Amino acid sequence: MDIGIIGAGRVGVSIAYVLKNRGMKITSVSDIHDAPLVIAKRYLGDDVLYTKDNMDVIKSSHVVAITTQDRAITQVAEEIAEKGKDLEGKMFFHTSGAHPSSILYTIDKKGGLIGSLHPLQTFPDIESAIKVIPTTYIFIEGEGPALNILNELGGVLGRKVCTIKGKDKVLYHLSAVFVCNLLCALIYAGKKIMDKIEIDLGPFFPIIDATLSNIKEKGPVNSLTGPVVRGDIETINSHIREMGEMELHKKVYKVLSLFALEMAQKRNTLNDETFEEIKRLLEG
Repeated sequence: MDIGIIGAGRVGVSIAYVLKNRGMKITSVSDIHDAPLVIAKRYLGDDVLYTKDNMDVIKSSHVVAITTQDRAITQVAEEIAEKGKDLEGKMFFHTSGAHPSSILYTIDKKGGLIGSLHPLQTFPDIESAIKVIPTTYIFIEGEGPALNILNELGGVLGRKVCTIKGKDKVLYHLSAVFVCNLLCALIYAGKKIMDKIEIDLGPFFPIIDATLSNIKEKGPVNSLTGPVVRGDIETINSHIREMGEMELHKKVYKVLSLFALEMAQKRNTLNDETFEEIKRLLEG
């Protein structure tokens, strides 16, 4: 299986690195800029073709990963369909978490197999991505022979392969944003409060780690602690008062506490009167 990469960013290079180090053949990498190709060569070595012409990748590969930014995928697919003379039997997949394989429809019309493959992981840089990809769940989407190829690739890449429907990709990606990107935003919001009293983020890592460990073992509902699940109305009131003019923080606190209230209801930790009083307080 000769594999080519279009887009020498963090995702493309890290995926190529893991595949190559697990015995797969990476033939070529393309990018419109020189700098990413230089970085890619550091990781993938001299036995790979580095080019600014995407069609060089098509010619040298049976399987092509389009690992560009999401906004460029359709444009790349249109270029391939327009310039590619013979796409029959070749496999093309993109690595977007939010989009279905159908955005490669122009390639499909020219006889190429299409699909999508998304590692459910965060990629802040190439080094960290390379370390975590082997433990990552790989979500694939496509049909027939395309799905078989993606299943093989995903099995080489990560911990486990999961199949998803194209129509579910947006909700899948939205879930990832909540538990990953917005988790970072939430901790950033907490850090802004810490800054007011000159406490560093460091002492909070043990409680963050313990919470994540509990969630992994018991699930989010059974891991919830704090004033909402205890029915501690006085503390909730004091939190809201102390935030004063911190309007964005108050909005986040109240909305997430309403989720915590729903979780407390599932746990059956509150009587009806306490539940309604907390709800009024958070919705007010």
